[in-house]
Amino acid sequence: MSVIILEEVDGPANPQNAVSLSDPVRKGLLETIGQTPLVRIGSLSDATGCEILAKAEFLNPGGSPKDRVAAQIVTEAMSRGDLSRGGTVAEGTSGSTGISLAMVAQAVGCHSYVSLPDDAAEEKKQLLHALGAHVESVRPVSITHKDHFVNKARRRATEGSTNSQAEPVSILLRAATEGCIFANQFENMANFRAHYLGTAPELWQQTKGRLDAFIAAAGTGGTIAGVSRYLKEKDSSIRIYLVDPPGSSLHNKVARGVLYTRQEAEGHRLRNPDDTVMEGIGLNRLTNNFKEARIDASFQATDLEAVEMARFVLRNDGLFLGSSSAMNLVGAVKAAWELGKGHTVVTVLCDSGARHLSKFWNPQVLQKRGIMPDKVSDDLSFIAKDASSVAAGL
Repeated sequence: MSVIILEEVDGPANPQNAVSLSDPVRKGLLETIGQTPLVRIGSLSDATGCEILAKAEFLNPGGSPKDRVAAQIVTEAMSRGDLSRGGTVAEGTSGSTGISLAMVAQAVGCHSYVSLPDDAAEEKKQLLHALGAHVESVRPVSITHKDHFVNKARRRATEGSTNSQAEPVSILLRAATEGCIFANQFENMANFRAHYLGTAPELWQQTKGRLDAFIAAAGTGGTIAGVSRYLKEKDSSIRIYLVDPPGSSLHNKVARGVLYTRQEAEGHRLRNPDDTVMEGIGLNRLTNNFKEARIDASFQATDLEAVEMARFVLRNDGLFLGSSSAMNLVGAVKAAWELGKGHTVVTVLCDSGARHLSKFWNPQVLQKRGIMPDKVSDDLSFIAKDASSVAAGL
């Protein structure tokens, strides 16, 4: 077997959900979140001469690291008294965070409302409905537009908690629930804390502090911010890399200190849905969470590299991964090549392929975009070697 589960962590996922692995019984859903295994990716480790390790976050009960974020947001809101049983959590999301929030909300006796772009994978919408969320699909528009899915969710939450004039959906939320909060995953620092207090300490313990680099793509920026801050505090020599998909401006921010030219700013440039088949990663604005990241350098990667990687590790390691997981592994290989043999590179597997059957794993969609491989590659020649990382200019 080329996939080896190295070790499970015996510490808590976060302060709210302290659990001991010596106790086989978890007291409810929240205690099952976190403490995910660290997996050696045998095919990539053998091919690069580095140890490439990945934290299997898709094994969380809701299928992604967003479970950590959802639990942190909801438990903090309930602790402050902003949310109580019978209330509603509203969020704008491309899918995974909404799924996690819908699941966590049910576990604590709350409701959920999710606004998402109408080009999100169909299976994500189906799962949200199955989890009891009130789902509203909206057309993709700039974040500066009032009907961007994030702004729509913010408006629903505000109108659902007041007696102000509201749209029908907001009135429905207010009538059916005990108030409504906006989760605000992009700007809510509970996102950062979920990874600083949970994901990062688990990684540190699982590797026994012996790692040379961490790499991940960013959507909200919470994962790379929380993990990078924690690891840099433990050992400042650990390299932190960003890997960025097509259509995103974060690579430019890391490399040059600016997201875009004035003409490309939000409100002038709409990220084209055809820029990438990736979901949940890449962004054209700077979030509060991403601002906390401590990134040394950045790589760019392509959809085709991620598509090929997903098929490569499925055949060689038996891992059926989604788009952001595959993109992270592409980045891990690029980092390994840059560092040289004998180093340990760690990343995160955020999603399984089960959430991406209608897009990332759909041959018709990939053929239409011109990124359907003829066959599964025998080696890593599908990853571009001609571009080194660009050092941070933050």
